[in-house]
Amino acid sequence: QVQLVESGGGLVQPGGSLKLSCAASGSIYRINSMGWYRQAPGKQRELVATSTSGGRSNYADSVKGRFTISRDSAKITVYLQMNSLKPEDTAVYYCNMAVGSIAYWGQGTQVTVSS
Repeated sequence: QVQLVESGGGLVQPGGSLKLSCAASGSIYRINSMGWYRQAPGKQRELVATSTSGGRSNYADSVKGRFTISRDSAKITVYLQMNSLKPEDTAVYYCNMAVGSIAYWGQGTQVTVSS
């Protein structure tokens, strides 16, 4: 079993920044990818950013140039630095980790962008 614990969400004004963290623990033998998804009220969960074991990063078009995903392999932690936040970034953000062929999810952290 793998446990993912997210932190760093909160309320921020438009144009502000937040940094999300997701720490993994448990039976982790091979991480294929780590990433972040989000789900706004009434909408489907969507990919925000992913980082593969090969070091490649992918971003949703809506966050390119504003968000940066990074990882600390020693701590088995993935981060999402979010800058220039917009009201449309408001959502519950979920950490995702693919260990072997199994995908694990965190419990989610709320990000609200509002003045």
